[in-house]
Amino acid sequence: MTIEVVLGVEARDTLTVHPVESVRALGVDAFVTDRFGGVSSAPYDSLNLGEHVGDRAKDVRENRRRVASAIGVDPSRLVIVRQVHGANAIDASAATPSSEADALLSDGHDDALAILVADCVPLLLVDCASNRFALVHAGWRGLHGGVIARTLQHFVDAAQVHAFLGPSISREGYQVGPEVAIHFAHLPGAVTADTGDRSRLDLGLVATRQLLDGGVLDTSIVRCQQVTDGGEVFFSDRAQRPCGRFALVAKRTS
Repeated sequence: MTIEVVLGVEARDTLTVHPVESVRALGVDAFVTDRFGGVSSAPYDSLNLGEHVGDRAKDVRENRRRVASAIGVDPSRLVIVRQVHGANAIDASAATPSSEADALLSDGHDDALAILVADCVPLLLVDCASNRFALVHAGWRGLHGGVIARTLQHFVDAAQVHAFLGPSISREGYQVGPEVAIHFAHLPGAVTADTGDRSRLDLGLVATRQLLDGGVLDTSIVRCQQVTDGGEVFFSDRAQRPCGRFALVAKRTS
């Protein structure tokens, strides 16, 4: 069955990060950032990593520099692309800051990868049989568009893939209209009726179901229990607009 964990807290330089312990033995250093330890002013206080939300560019650059230091790379080796809620997966070695993708793949040890979120599901996929790993940004549009399936196609055997799901909005915190719910109504438990024509959507459950459908073993899926609801620890677009973005960050160590 899918494993649920509570992420711990670890100090790295000026930051508090939440390490992904389940991938350390697989040769991957990964952590989730929170909203603390950066330089951005309200409402982006303080470790906002998103360039597109209205924050000052110099503050975002400094925040990203701090994250790069925490993962042990030069800022030029921290790969972040433009996320567009799509299903495109690209190799990090060919990515530029203007590349549009919602999944990044890597086979190497030089670059660290980061996916930015503020309610959507951040996913880490690690191949247990090779150096390949991937980060995925999965909101409802990406999940509907097949971003998980598209990313898994870049792995030789999905049964050899370990998956980690980071903090995202809970079902209780995510109310959607019928135009969204209709895409996931076929998945047991994903959509719960709410008031009027509104529903509650469990993004994490949808992502988990799609991983299983893609061939990932249920015993290889780890889902953290923390959520973004309220935006107090992790930025939440539903809790406050505008708001910053936090990240799931990963790098191969061996």
